[in-house]
Amino acid sequence: MAFTQKTGLILTGGGARAAYQVGVLQALARILWEAGWPPARNPFAIICGTSAGAINATALACRADNFGEGVQTLSEVWEHIVVDQVYRADSLGVIRSGARWLSLLSFGWLLRKWRAAPPASLLDNTPLVGLLHRMLDLPRLDHVLSEGLLHALAVTASSYSSGHHLTFYQTLADIAPWVRSQRIALQDQIGVEHLLASSAIPFIFPAVPLFIGGHREYCGDGTMRQLAPISPAIHLGADKVLVVGAGRLHEPQPQAQESARYPSLAQIAGHAMSSIFLDSLAVDIERLNRINKTLSMLPSERLQDTPLRPVQLLVIAPSERLDDLAARHVHNLPAPIRTMLGGIGATETRGAALASYLLFELSYTRELIQLGQRDTYARQADVLAFFGS
Repeated sequence: MAFTQKTGLILTGGGARAAYQVGVLQALARILWEAGWPPARNPFAIICGTSAGAINATALACRADNFGEGVQTLSEVWEHIVVDQVYRADSLGVIRSGARWLSLLSFGWLLRKWRAAPPASLLDNTPLVGLLHRMLDLPRLDHVLSEGLLHALAVTASSYSSGHHLTFYQTLADIAPWVRSQRIALQDQIGVEHLLASSAIPFIFPAVPLFIGGHREYCGDGTMRQLAPISPAIHLGADKVLVVGAGRLHEPQPQAQESARYPSLAQIAGHAMSSIFLDSLAVDIERLNRINKTLSMLPSERLQDTPLRPVQLLVIAPSERLDDLAARHVHNLPAPIRTMLGGIGATETRGAALASYLLFELSYTRELIQLGQRDTYARQADVLAFFGS
């Protein structure tokens, strides 16, 4: 099977917020089915993901021979997820990672005994390895690529060692790796280690060693230093791209407040997370729209003289603030995690942005899935126009 026109899917990062993507995919599958598409038909030749979006992207790509099954697999995971499947939430686990990490952060100059083996992160995400093995079917990924049911899969990570943003892509097509400023693409066999690295939220989850060019580099979340989130799909040959965000891309003007309180540590961390996960995507969308508009003004003979080409774009992103949704569900976190996060203000409404990335609890993820469904059905006409149905 050869794709005459290649549609790309980009699933962005956002920790537990990635449950929103499942709702979008559920509604998308339903809309296309009602328009006459076979349930198994894969609408995406190219699938790209970052952070938790990389996990969703890979699980979906593994089942490119049956799109409906891929969406159902994601649904079963995210609709029944609990914190313990992603990171240790028991008292002992929290003490070994979070409590030691926060103590070292505050009193590291006193705690010389940890100099030899300091805690690596706030949380221990060892349970995530088991969840990934249950979600993925990597031999099946090789099959769908060889059968031409998928053109390419790409996931991204960021190297703490070299400072480069890394895109790992798997394809049978002859696509040369690309190099841009601070961005490198590498053709590779994508595995669990790439997904652990891509989803290693800075400070929250530990860095993951990957062998790159014959040497080891420690890597973390792919949204860091991701200057152009849409570019991997375009480099891999996408003619049009559907982007599913994990946060509102345009916030309304805030209402005037009488006086602001000094921000908590969680509020500052949540602000930093939003900068990492949302800002570069918004800028890249604006950049692509400007390029498309400029190209539309050029005569056909001039278009042949430029390497640029128009790329149709559809963006579906949350219509509500996910921080506000998270604030309603923080109480569902296990007590040890709630106690630890409460110490830095993450259980307060103003610090809920940080909690929104860590709330791997089904009460929260199910509400995100429902929001994704509503937002996609609200764009049904755009979806049908995008897919030419």
